[in-house]
Amino acid sequence: MSNILDKIIANKRREVAATDAILGPEVKIATDRTPISLRQALLDSPTGIIAEFKRRSPSKGEIHPLALVNEVLPAYQDAGAAACSVLTDTVYFGGALTDLMLARSCSSLPLLRKDFIVSRRQIAEARACGADAVLLIAAALEAEEILDFTRYAHSLGLEVLFEIHNARELEKYCPEVDMVGVNNRDLTTFHTDPLLSERVARELPADVVKVAESGLTSMTEVEQLRASGFSGFLIGETFMRHDHPGEALRDFMEFRM
Repeated sequence: MSNILDKIIANKRREVAATDAILGPEVKIATDRTPISLRQALLDSPTGIIAEFKRRSPSKGEIHPLALVNEVLPAYQDAGAAACSVLTDTVYFGGALTDLMLARSCSSLPLLRKDFIVSRRQIAEARACGADAVLLIAAALEAEEILDFTRYAHSLGLEVLFEIHNARELEKYCPEVDMVGVNNRDLTTFHTDPLLSERVARELPADVVKVAESGLTSMTEVEQLRASGFSGFLIGETFMRHDHPGEALRDFMEFRM
């Protein structure tokens, strides 16, 4: 029986194949913009927070279905986010590449294209639409694909956030990735364990930039993870459930348990 991730990946491969059939496999990148380093932004930031823009998810349903990128992204930036993540999957998360393009037009922060990358096309699209980094999910790809996609992303000036959910997935790790994210949410069941990042941290390479993803609800958790060696903290639902996500981010950073 297929799990949720299998269904998402199967649908994504169909989408990419359909786009290739209509437009061809090549993506024209009509921009000379120099991408911003997400990795360096996390290392330099006093918060390390990657604030995420998403409207819904398979596990939580509708989160903020009418959210507007041009309202949320500037508010995130003003509140002190180090970077932003933009969901571009339409079927399961209610996003689109146009969200990424709009995000680029209204924010000077590093942008992560958050999607289920299964082809070079999507990486080229990310570059063309204003992203600075892409997400590669260990559970969705083979080790050879991760290496190939990482090298291709780098050839376009993009960085790579390599995402794992457990230490076993580090078998697919290649030293060329720029950051390693530990997703506290199991993408096969969408069960969330906020303490997973801390447990997996000791298995990660000592010198890699570490990012904790999903399920973080307080600055106390962020500070605890920072003490465990994490530099980045990808948080979305905690902010997006509020009418004004930027204000929610500001309150989040000011509040200590």
